[in-house]
Amino acid sequence: MSLGTASNVLNRPERVQEATRARVEAAIAKLGFVPHGPARQLRAGVAHSVGLVVLDLANPFYMELARGVEAELDRVGGTLMIASSQGQADRQTRILAAFESQRLAGVVVAAVDGDLAPLAAMNRRGTPVVLADYPSPLPELSSVAVDNQAGGELAAGHLLSLGHKDIVMFNGPHSIRQCADRWAGAQRAVAADAGARLSEAPVATLDAAGGDAAMSAWIAETGAAPQALFCVNDLVAAGAQRALGRAGLLGPSAPAMVGYDDLDIAAGLALPLTTIRQPALAMGRRAASLLLADASGDRPVERVEFLPELVVRESTAGV
Repeated sequence: MSLGTASNVLNRPERVQEATRARVEAAIAKLGFVPHGPARQLRAGVAHSVGLVVLDLANPFYMELARGVEAELDRVGGTLMIASSQGQADRQTRILAAFESQRLAGVVVAAVDGDLAPLAAMNRRGTPVVLADYPSPLPELSSVAVDNQAGGELAAGHLLSLGHKDIVMFNGPHSIRQCADRWAGAQRAVAADAGARLSEAPVATLDAAGGDAAMSAWIAETGAAPQALFCVNDLVAAGAQRALGRAGLLGPSAPAMVGYDDLDIAAGLALPLTTIRQPALAMGRRAASLLLADASGDRPVERVEFLPELVVRESTAGV
C-alpha cells in the first residue's frame, strides 16, 4: 500500500476503489491512527495550541481554571481551545478525538469519571494529557487537583466547632468523585466528634436550581430549615439561600451554611457565604505548565495536590 493511496483514503476517498478503501480503513483502525489537522497548520507551527475539556462551561469554577490555563499559555504565545463534556463520557471522547486530530501541543482534561484508558492511550500516541481537578490514578498521566476530602473535613469541622451537632449535606451523586470525596471528608470530621450526626439530602443538579429545589423540598417535608448545612458547592448554596429567602427563613433562623469553591458570588450573597476555597486559577496555571513541559519532554509525571482553605463569612459568623 502506497502513502499516496493512504492519503487519498483520508483526504479524497472518492478517488479510491471501494475494496482498496476498505483495506486501508481496516489498517487505520488496527493501528489506532488519528489523522492530523491541515498541513497548513503544521507548517505554521501550532506548537502551543492547547485544548481544555471541562465538565460544565456554566460553572464559574471551570472558567477560573480556564483563565489559569490561558494565563500560562500567554507566556509562550499559546492559544486555548475549550469545550465542555457536559459530564458525558461519549461527548468527552468526541471532543478529544477532534482535539487530537488538530495536532495540539496537549490537552488539559477535567475528566468525566470512568475509564481513563482512552486518555492514557492518547498520551502514548503523542498528545500529552494532564488531568485537572482529578488526581491521576495512572502512572503515565500528570494531574493537578485539590484534596476534596480535606475540604469536606474543613467544612464539617467548622460547623462542629460552632456547636452544631446535626449537620445536613446537600450533595450530588457519589458517582461524581468530588461529591464522594467531600462527603467522605465530612464523615471523617463527624466521626471524630462524639454525638455529632451527618445526614445527606440529594440535589438533582449541581447548580442554584438544584440547591433551591433541595431546600424547598426539605422545608416542605420538615417545616423548618436544617440547623447546619454543608453544600457541595457555592452554586447549590446560592440556590438554598434563595429558597430560604422565599420561606422567610434567611434572617436569624437561617441555618449555619458552608459552601465549596469560593466563587465570586459567595461574598455577594444575601448572607455572605462561608466556603471552602479552591485555588482554581493556580490549578489551571500549574496544569498548563505541566502540559507544556510534558510536550517538550522536560519533566517527569507529576501529581500536584493543592490544599483547600476555609473562608469564614456571615453565613456562619452570625454577623
